[in-house]
Amino acid sequence: MRRLIGCAATVAWAATAYWHTHKTLPPGARVASGWYALAPGAVAYLTDSTSADAYGHPLIRQTIFEQLLRAVASASDFIVIDSQLFSDAGEVAPASMPVQHNSSRELTAALLARRQAVPGLRVLIITDPANAALGPAEDLEKLRAAGVAVVSADLDQLRDPNFLYSSLWRLTVRWWTDDSGFGAAARRLNLKADHRKVLLADDGRGGLIGIVSSANIHAPDSADSNSALLLRGEVVAPLLESELALARAFGWDGLMGVPTVRPGAQTAEAANAAVRARVLTEGALRDALIERLRASGSGSAIDISARYLADRTVIEALLAAARRGAAVRLILDPQRVAAGESETGIPNRQAAAELMAASEGAIRVRWYRTHGEQFNGNAVMIYDAARLWLASGSADLTRRSLGDYNLEANAVVETPRTAELAQQALAHFDELWGNRAPSGVEYTADPGVYADASQLRYWCYRLMEASGLSAF
Repeated sequence: MRRLIGCAATVAWAATAYWHTHKTLPPGARVASGWYALAPGAVAYLTDSTSADAYGHPLIRQTIFEQLLRAVASASDFIVIDSQLFSDAGEVAPASMPVQHNSSRELTAALLARRQAVPGLRVLIITDPANAALGPAEDLEKLRAAGVAVVSADLDQLRDPNFLYSSLWRLTVRWWTDDSGFGAAARRLNLKADHRKVLLADDGRGGLIGIVSSANIHAPDSADSNSALLLRGEVVAPLLESELALARAFGWDGLMGVPTVRPGAQTAEAANAAVRARVLTEGALRDALIERLRASGSGSAIDISARYLADRTVIEALLAAARRGAAVRLILDPQRVAAGESETGIPNRQAAAELMAASEGAIRVRWYRTHGEQFNGNAVMIYDAARLWLASGSADLTRRSLGDYNLEANAVVETPRTAELAQQALAHFDELWGNRAPSGVEYTADPGVYADASQLRYWCYRLMEASGLSAF
């Protein structure tokens, strides 16, 4: 009897694990739009950069949050915001840079002011349930009280990255705990999130505007370095459709019209356009990125800024591109922590050590010098003498972000290498890479500063990435 019960339990666990790692994604997930031709001035690359001078005084340049507020101030029909965090609650690490914005409070005030000025303005906000764990959601409650639709993402509809734990959770404690206290903590160990960070709106002139970003609406994160793409026009429509479909899947029953996209917008016109863009969410980004990396070789260059680099498919594609002669440069967050805490550097230090060793130095790495904040400038640039391919948004280069587990949103732009956008993006990377800043300011450090040759930590990273037991 014990053997029979044991076999039945094993079968139930295995069946649950298989189903919840392969089930159909909710409507609106895994979008790979076609290409859209962009008019001049319809796209901008936005960056936030945090550094310090020789005395440790913060030097901060920011543009993303300002653009969010501008988009809110110009909207007259609708605003859709999907942000993992929408709260100013949460502790700031002792070594952190000073808070730059009370992001949630300021954005809430801007939304309420705009609704007061334009009473018919429809506003929809989608957030991750993690906001509840940070403390009282005062700003979201203010918005709800004012008639704004606030939707919490139903993460149970997403696939399970942490199948070893999640299958047991689904078969046991999920059924007899609520979403507070122990139940909430047990749910968070499923290690998945609505990780998108987008604002979509009408521009007040009959057009669309979208900001696809790596920046959270969260005061403790407001000093992070980030990147974003600001897009105008029909390319925003597929992402708007995606957000509305997800909101409905999560229980929203409101109405918000989606502009009709011209049938020819993604065909011959876009194929011949000098500047074009598309939207990629969840695992669709990995597919497009790997395709571009596999097409790279001699005469190509690959520049990547990343908070996390761990996905094995991406790492293998980078090594293969380097072997074909592509020039590869990586700027990574060193995964530093507050004093007194354990500092493992997983996964970036281990992945960087492998890439440099396996490529015999052909792949070059520098570490962003953080001071308590994070380097979250998620951007991939692949280019040659003629064209630049730029991807930016919320997705980290990890299994969770690229494997259809988290909800993620990125935009991709293709442009001539000589275009202003390309020059701006490449100049920003070169500035960080070469420390082209006033005397005493260093954005990045040599690879040896955070080198880690530990085989134990390397295989720990590999196990965590493969099994889904990682929080990155």
